Amino acid sequence: MQIKQKLFLVGALISLIAPFNSNAQNDSKSTETKTPVSRLTRVSQSTPIALRPDILVEKFIDIEPNAVRLLIHPVSGDFYYTTFEGGVFHITKKNGSLISEKILSVNDHGINKLQGAAFSGSELFLCGNTIENSNRGTRGRLVRFSIVPNSIPTITVVFNTEAYGLNATTWDHGWNALVVSPDKQFIFITSGSRTGHGEIQDDKGVYPNARDNALTTKIFRIPIKAENLVLPNDINKLKADEYLYAEGIRNAYDMAFDPENNLFAVVNSSDYDHSEDMFWVRQGRHYGFPWIMGGIENPQQYPDFMPNPKNDPFLNASSHGMLMKYFRNDLDFPKIPEGLKFSPGVQNLGPDANEYRGHSGKILDADNTGVTISTFTAHSSPLGLVFDTKKVLTDEFKGDGFVLRNTIGTKSSLMKPFTDQGRDLLHLDMSYDKASDNYFVKTTRIVDSFNNPTDAVMVGNSLYIIEYDAKVGSIWKITLPFVVPRLRQSGKKAG
Repeated sequence: MQIKQKLFLVGALISLIAPFNSNAQNDSKSTETKTPVSRLTRVSQSTPIALRPDILVEKFIDIEPNAVRLLIHPVSGDFYYTTFEGGVFHITKKNGSLISEKILSVNDHGINKLQGAAFSGSELFLCGNTIENSNRGTRGRLVRFSIVPNSIPTITVVFNTEAYGLNATTWDHGWNALVVSPDKQFIFITSGSRTGHGEIQDDKGVYPNARDNALTTKIFRIPIKAENLVLPNDINKLKADEYLYAEGIRNAYDMAFDPENNLFAVVNSSDYDHSEDMFWVRQGRHYGFPWIMGGIENPQQYPDFMPNPKNDPFLNASSHGMLMKYFRNDLDFPKIPEGLKFSPGVQNLGPDANEYRGHSGKILDADNTGVTISTFTAHSSPLGLVFDTKKVLTDEFKGDGFVLRNTIGTKSSLMKPFTDQGRDLLHLDMSYDKASDNYFVKTTRIVDSFNNPTDAVMVGNSLYIIEYDAKVGSIWKITLPFVVPRLRQSGKKAG
């Protein structure tokens, strides 16, 4: 067949950690373990390298394995982090050493796969998924704890969803990213896809004909004081109750507000050679999944699609989707609802992270072709989105964004055709374009050679970046150029 990709070019977590439905293993009770950093056995890994002389890279602490999220308590200023298996850890200094102390586990919050965490004041929100139907089904779950000194954390359930089916792939992304609105009235939650690209995933027949549903591929907005909600697998009810905020987003594993309170999300795309989107997320918008990802149409929606890497260079023969035959002729693939309009991704102006596959099938660098792409190089897994919301950095970075790439081309068969780069920190210089009512971004690499980075927080002019590792993780401190505050004149004369 003729390739039907449509490249929307201007001018010319995958499941992040492990198969989502692997057997859950509960952590032990939260009364256990205060682990001094000195007791952790460091594995041999590279040290991140600053790509400009005015950026300083320092090791902050070695931490427990499988860490996913890093966060700061807004009141105390203390660091916390969470692990995929459900651990919540508090970093403190005792006897001159940093201590990683587990304060919560699965037994406390009931979330078997913990992927989201955020503070609002002293309230800690945790989200993820529970296990149902003998590990064949799941529910999304959001809880909050009051985290105050010298007190036992107390839990409030914000919501559980109705149960729905898991699948037998690595693509069951679950409920993950959390961000609190600037006015502290709402919390936003991402629920990723349970498919790679909208195909049937029935968990070997347990959930016949199951694709994505009303509770997946969306961003939800929940009142921050809500309690004991049940979110139904019913798109009309979710809209009527005003919990559904945006649709058609495959897996926005991180979200952040910019200094002007615009919400942005970075998205992981499928095994097809789609770019990895960054979206300006607005209420009521649809962002294209499963019909469009990275500005490229999903060919499986067409009845004449016969997947063959020899005829379609966007298909990688070594990809999971091809090996498992999830790319296939799919006559029952849902049609685009009549009248539905898609909002495009942020357009990348380069100079970095903007390689793409063109109509000819060749890998191109947008710097040389004069186009923009939506948004980052394919298969690079953007994570850890943050903005300089307090505008403390020098003019070059003031108010700008920063994002990590988790994948590196040298170790990824999907990303390798595009670039050897990755696992780096990108500077995002954003600008609004009135004509297109969208944002453009200039993207520049500023730190290289991380080891599987998953999240970041900004404190003053420093970025703290957490790395996932199956044995020992790390947190790095990246110091960026900043404006030194001027001392105010007192008005009194000396002497």
